Amino acid sequence: MPSSSPHSLPRNARERQLIAQEAARLIAESGIHDLEHARRKAASKLGINSEALWPRLSEIEQALREHQLLFASASQPGALRLHRESALQAMQFLQAFQPRLAGAVLSGLAAGSSPVILHLHCDDPDAVQRFLHDQRIPAEPRTWSLRLAGHSSRQLYPGCEFAADGIAFELVVLPEDGLRQPPVSPDDGKPLPRATVAQLKQLLAQEA
Repeated sequence: MPSSSPHSLPRNARERQLIAQEAARLIAESGIHDLEHARRKAASKLGINSEALWPRLSEIEQALREHQLLFASASQPGALRLHRESALQAMQFLQAFQPRLAGAVLSGLAAGSSPVILHLHCDDPDAVQRFLHDQRIPAEPRTWSLRLAGHSSRQLYPGCEFAADGIAFELVVLPEDGLRQPPVSPDDGKPLPRATVAQLKQLLAQEA
């Protein structure tokens, strides 16, 4: 069921919901895919500067689910299926790097322009770029700021992005320890949801 109207909520809850709904709209309509970025941009647009009043990322995910139900119920499931099938192919192709699927494709919130986010694990940060180069796959280098379990602060991790068959891919290269100490949520410090090839296959089988 959709959330209550913001006007019927106490002030703090109302502001949290307004930010969540605006962040969901930005993700759905403005090409923003990072929940944290969308939250910060929505709060700035609404003039709500106190982070204590900001919603959790899980609240933004829920608002995005409601937005998709209202405005994209006919197209979103098909887009999600296509992204998950593409993610599986990429994970099998990159199996030497022990890939894990993360982000909207795993959570079920992926839409047409959502990237497939894969966490790869290798102690040689350049190995993935060399592999892609050898396979003649052009990719642009990027870095991501993440905090791994057991670490007190964020660090920058290398990776790259490319597009294949109209779908964007973001490959984040983590050390092999990242298998045991995965990236954690900035909200509660819990490990981010991730899926192996076998788990993704199970998801796809459930959708069939």
